[in-house]
Amino acid sequence: MNAQLEALQKASGAVFAPFIDRTLPARFTTVLDEWAAVRRRCGVLDAGFRGLLRLTGSDRVSFLQGMLSNDVARLQSGAGAYAALLTQQGKVVADLRVYVLPDELWLDVPAARAAAVRENLERYIIADDVECAADDGVAPLVVIEGPLADRVLLAVTGEATADLAPFAHRGVTFDGVRVRAAAVTHTAERGYLLFGDPAAAPNLWKRCCAAGAEPVGMDALDVLRIEAGIPWYGRDFDDTSLISEVGLEAAISYTKGCYLGQEVVERVAARGQVHRKLVGLICDGEQIPPPDSTLLRAGKDAGWITSAVWSPARNAVIALGYVRRESWDLGTEMQLAVAAATSRARVVAVPFYTHQSS
Repeated sequence: MNAQLEALQKASGAVFAPFIDRTLPARFTTVLDEWAAVRRRCGVLDAGFRGLLRLTGSDRVSFLQGMLSNDVARLQSGAGAYAALLTQQGKVVADLRVYVLPDELWLDVPAARAAAVRENLERYIIADDVECAADDGVAPLVVIEGPLADRVLLAVTGEATADLAPFAHRGVTFDGVRVRAAAVTHTAERGYLLFGDPAAAPNLWKRCCAAGAEPVGMDALDVLRIEAGIPWYGRDFDDTSLISEVGLEAAISYTKGCYLGQEVVERVAARGQVHRKLVGLICDGEQIPPPDSTLLRAGKDAGWITSAVWSPARNAVIALGYVRRESWDLGTEMQLAVAAATSRARVVAVPFYTHQSS
């Protein structure tokens, strides 16, 4: 943890709490206020929930092309893509983002999965000229998201980035310090993840706040990402999950050729063999069901909840959960048992929220 950044966050009212394998700001004010900051203006978050791996070597592109579920070889410098690393059995090691730089590839991964991704990649480096490293000199620093994110980043760096396509990235400068801005979202709003020297994080945080970004914690991010229909590793899927069960279709290329786990992915796509999948649910009442709450249909086990929150966008309890094939059609109603009470949950389309263009 960056002590200077933590001090700045505490001065802004941060309450810290565990997040998987680390401690991050859970909230600064209220979840509703921080939700509104991102949906209506711009929020700034500690990017400690993300990790970075860097691949170098002359075979880095061809090697990664054979490892990831999406097409890396087609990407030009400055571009990026969403992808996943799978096992040979098609199970998800991690979902991630790939950024192409002139002399290296960056993998933007969930921080808690960085070690597992590196271990799984290095297992297959045999005669390839590839080196995979977690470089402490470059790390995810802050996330800014919201309708005013472009304006905030312009004020901080003096450089326009509004033209960046999703997953594209560009080097920018603030106060003489070089950082890289990647156009990605964790909320369905316009967003950027900024990478650079960890020593630059405190000043970058201050500059973002001075430019109008409002501090946001992980509790609000949890609401925002569920509204956006974004599953999190460790919450909604893990290394026992098939990528097709989680619904990460945006991470898959069906035309790129061979990669690790491809046979399973193609077989599932051809035969539709998954027996469960992650869906969106609207729950009756105001009580938020805990993870692993059972879903019943006609008295029989139909699935379970993975994540649930109160959604200001829908003015209702929303959830992600796995349901079995016979119960995953839109509109299907199930019973949900929470704290000795029974309510209803209905399958709905995700995302629950989409960006509202001005």
